[in-house]
Amino acid sequence: MFVRAYLRASTIEQDASRARADLEAFAAERGLAIAAAYVESESGASLQRPELFRLLADSRPGDVLLVEQVDRLSRLNAADWERLRAEIRQRRVKVVALDLPTSWQLAVAHSDDFTARMAEAINGMLLDMLAAIARKDYEDRRRRQAQGIATAKAKGVYVGRPEDTERNTAILAMLQSGQSWNTILKATGCSRSTLARLAKRLTPGGTVGATIA
Repeated sequence: MFVRAYLRASTIEQDASRARADLEAFAAERGLAIAAAYVESESGASLQRPELFRLLADSRPGDVLLVEQVDRLSRLNAADWERLRAEIRQRRVKVVALDLPTSWQLAVAHSDDFTARMAEAINGMLLDMLAAIARKDYEDRRRRQAQGIATAKAKGVYVGRPEDTERNTAILAMLQSGQSWNTILKATGCSRSTLARLAKRLTPGGTVGATIA
């Protein structure tokens, strides 16, 4: 059994190192070692997460997918969550989350098949419930954000999120030097959608175009 840590953070520098330390401490307390860590900054509301699916592709039946919180694994809608759950079940990977104590027993070997099956059934039910709660929290925050923006626009005070010009300048330079998207994503912690928007600023001649609002 291999333990594979999955870390999804809004920015790699800000959150992933702390989460990694928590996962390593959890594993060490149980005499386990993390075989590999998979880090990305994609949205939990999207299935477009190459590192998560690389983790699943690397896994063998009985391996553990260790995550800090269920919402790090999923803020997916019901249909996408079912697709991800089907992939996890097909590969017979055990999901262990620090915020789901019932899952902790999946990180240790059970003496009999009945106990193992009961633990997996209970954990699966609670995992589905927490994934649904994570999705609702995501939708509630998006709705409140949209309401706040609409109110600010009505008052004429909405200015939008300020651009991180220092980071974006560095990303544009990396694009111009021919570095791969995956390298840039890992180095900067930006999202794939942000990188796509910045790539559009480059003209066919390789110079930086006008800023896109």
